[in-house]
Amino acid sequence: MSTVADKLANKSSHRTSAKQVRLRLVYIDFWSAVKLSFLAAVAISIVTVVTYFLVYLVIQTTGLIGKVDEFFQSVTDGASITQFVGLPQVMAFAAVVAILNLVVVTVMGAVVAGIYNLAVKVTGGLLVGFTSN
Repeated sequence: MSTVADKLANKSSHRTSAKQVRLRLVYIDFWSAVKLSFLAAVAISIVTVVTYFLVYLVIQTTGLIGKVDEFFQSVTDGASITQFVGLPQVMAFAAVVAILNLVVVTVMGAVVAGIYNLAVKVTGGLLVGFTSN
């Protein structure tokens, strides 16, 4: 007598042939591309702000800002660079860069989707293959 486990083992040993499908990508939805590029831009913006913060902390901890401030004071008439390079100024600059990145990456996602949709009319689209493995 065979058990259910034996039947399942015999059934799983049969190798089915992989089915392949070839499709053409002939259209990218504009608003879907904008939404996806916006989400990517938000992730990039968060990484940008965190990176600026961590780099500032490393530079502050190593004392590099103090050395640069001493050099700057020796070159100028005693003006201090620390009033321009503090944590609030660095984070404000990081926020400005992150907002600009957000806008630029979102717009570039929309532009790339539009260019692809125009290029498909000439090239016929991108051929994509899928298998059932």
